[in-house]
Amino acid sequence: MISADRKFHAYLDEMNIITILLPFSYHNGISSTFYMTTDAEKIPLQILTKIDIEHNHKYVCQFEGDILFGRQYWIIDEHGGKTDLQIGAVIRTDSFDEKFYYDGNDLGVTFHADQTRFKLWAPTATGVKLKLRPPAGQFSEIIKMRREARGVWSVSVNRDVEAYQYSFLVLVNQEWHEAVDPYVKAVSAGGENGVIVKLEKTYRPRPDLSPLDNPVDAIIYETHIRDFSIHKNSGIQNKGLYLGAGELNTKGKDGETTGLSYIKDLGVTHIEYLPFHDFAGVDELHPNKDYNWGYNPLHFNAPEGSYATDPTNPYSRIIELKKLIDQIHSIGLRVIMDVVYNHVFIRENSSFEKVVPGYYFRHNEIGLPSNGTGVGNDIASERRMVRKYIVDSVRYWIEEYHIDGFRFDLMGILDVETMIEVRKACDNIKKGTLIIGEGWSLNTPLSADQKATIVNQAKIPQIAQFNDKFRDIIKGSTFNLFDKGYALGNEHNLDAVMEVITGSIGLAKRGNRLFNEPSQSVNYVECHDNHTLWDKLLACFPNEDLGIRIRYHRLATGIVLLSQGIPFLHSGQEFFRTKHGEGNSYRSPDAINQLDWDRKSQFKDNVEYIKGLIKIRKAFPCFRMRTSEEIRTHLCPLSFTSSTLGCLFKMNHEEVILMINPSKNKQFTTLPSGEWSVLANHEHAGISSKVVLQGGENTMEPISLNVLLKK
Repeated sequence: MISADRKFHAYLDEMNIITILLPFSYHNGISSTFYMTTDAEKIPLQILTKIDIEHNHKYVCQFEGDILFGRQYWIIDEHGGKTDLQIGAVIRTDSFDEKFYYDGNDLGVTFHADQTRFKLWAPTATGVKLKLRPPAGQFSEIIKMRREARGVWSVSVNRDVEAYQYSFLVLVNQEWHEAVDPYVKAVSAGGENGVIVKLEKTYRPRPDLSPLDNPVDAIIYETHIRDFSIHKNSGIQNKGLYLGAGELNTKGKDGETTGLSYIKDLGVTHIEYLPFHDFAGVDELHPNKDYNWGYNPLHFNAPEGSYATDPTNPYSRIIELKKLIDQIHSIGLRVIMDVVYNHVFIRENSSFEKVVPGYYFRHNEIGLPSNGTGVGNDIASERRMVRKYIVDSVRYWIEEYHIDGFRFDLMGILDVETMIEVRKACDNIKKGTLIIGEGWSLNTPLSADQKATIVNQAKIPQIAQFNDKFRDIIKGSTFNLFDKGYALGNEHNLDAVMEVITGSIGLAKRGNRLFNEPSQSVNYVECHDNHTLWDKLLACFPNEDLGIRIRYHRLATGIVLLSQGIPFLHSGQEFFRTKHGEGNSYRSPDAINQLDWDRKSQFKDNVEYIKGLIKIRKAFPCFRMRTSEEIRTHLCPLSFTSSTLGCLFKMNHEEVILMINPSKNKQFTTLPSGEWSVLANHEHAGISSKVVLQGGENTMEPISLNVLLKK
């Protein structure tokens, strides 16, 4: 409890520095001496500075010797006033990090023979207790924990406590807080308590999938577990659930394939799911009442319960998520997990803040929590135990759930060293693990050279980043709905267009490069954020006929699939997904967010066209060159008139031409001599040709992408 006679405040801000605030209302805020006491020890404080600050005198004091963390200290002034020494900014010092870094792999719950061991890293706590509640019990058992080295608290329970709920009671700064274990792997409904589970009961063997040779061989398809199956005509039984997302051989009302089997047939390599670690925003007991994308993280190592058949059974969500991942692997596809390590839902309520207040989050120059994420808090990944937590979590998802890749939400909030450690951990467990992230530079108190941003891509070369330059040049500005990019008929800045479709590696001028290698560029024109491409087209071309909008959409998506780098598709993009004009649907109802499988039937021709482009990308290595040197060696820009762009690829004894005409007019082009099989034009795409062109002058249809193979 808080000291009842607290007249002033004292904070440990460095290992040997204490800041004391005496209000003017208390002896005019004046004291000539202070000392610190604990048990029978009395330590004098040397006043270094005294300044006025908001109705207080602020005293900065120094002492000799070491603070023993875990012990309660008191500060006494010359008037005999007494207050508890609170843990202040010391937790954000390098010396604190060095003193309390714990490199063990046993935080949380571990099992040893006939005992269950609980460990919690809480170096600033003066007391920690374990709270245990039997599965059907009304009353909890409270067990004192023992402080060990490096600020770890531990206790062992010598009996079977499977399915017990548990939490930790932590005393910091004279206040008790109840916290869910930060390392918790299973939770009760709503994530209110941790639950002890035996993961061996959920074991599934690791799949035998050979790693991709290079990230550019990936084709990513982003979706949301609920969106994917909730539509009335999805043909999926377990709508909105893990099990539904994993159903095979489902059919729509037209009798054609839907669901996971459809994704396999489309030809992509990776399914990326929006967050499925435990999040706030959906009532797990009434999951159809609310909707949320999942960017409100609660527990990073436990699956979300609203996608489980029984959210009250902690095994349900674990087993069903593993089954989903297993089903995806069984058909040769891979899983990318969207992870949100950059912030938590509500800082004050998070386990991090309750267990070690102030440590896990960044603070600005005046000591307030920073907000580069825009949601009220920024994770301080540069601190050693925060970095360890993120790396431990990534390692856990790979080892326990067999995840094949990670998409780091707002990766620019995190620091470069953390992402390097994540990359190393992934490589040590599973070669070929794909890591992609949003490298936006955000206003968080971390030096620019430390941020995991696009600007610092050379420091994290094995991590790919979403290429917003590609997005805005090809589609038009995401933040201006009516701005048109190259694929929507904007015929300006052709040099920039050529640059992004050739991997953003500085093809013409190396100094203009965004990335050193094409494998660092995730190319996209649509994702879960902002308006869908179809909705942007409806806004930009309200009076155009359907056919013109289809052509623009087909062109933009085709450029994504045939550019150098890693192509990224938003689910339903291949059948013109619409959110009915909603630009930010993070909690909009199913009617807005659902994947409308009827549109797949309606726009079957376009689905087949996209399938054809994917086949072309896979069949011809020239569309997925590994290095910038390869691109410079094997790609030759072609000179055309007006807005038309072209590239000639000479590779593996093959010659391939990619030509793009975004204008509404036919364009005359001159082809190199020889016979050219048309693999893709405005109507057809695939690895077989229906048309052959002769070298020399030819006509290119309006708003079209063309792939030609020399016979």
